[in-house]
Amino acid sequence: MDPLKIIILLSSLAAIYLTICWLDHKKGWQLSSWINGRCSNPFTPTPKAADSQDDKDLLIKQLIERVQVLEKIVTEPSYELNKKLNQL
Repeated sequence: MDPLKIIILLSSLAAIYLTICWLDHKKGWQLSSWINGRCSNPFTPTPKAADSQDDKDLLIKQLIERVQVLEKIVTEPSYELNKKLNQL
């Protein structure tokens, strides 16, 4: 086989693989799992895609609570006194 044909074949296989990986990442499809025989329907979203929103909501809730605690600490009069003492 001609070396040019081998390079073209390998390049096209790499492009197909990268396209499949990109679709898996962007759309949440399971094409690579389907090709490897790990799932029956490649177009069902991965369980991680549904859980990621819940994880984000939980993280946002925790961050809001932390900011509220920091606001309480900073607005306390004793904090201002400690800050002035530390500046001296």
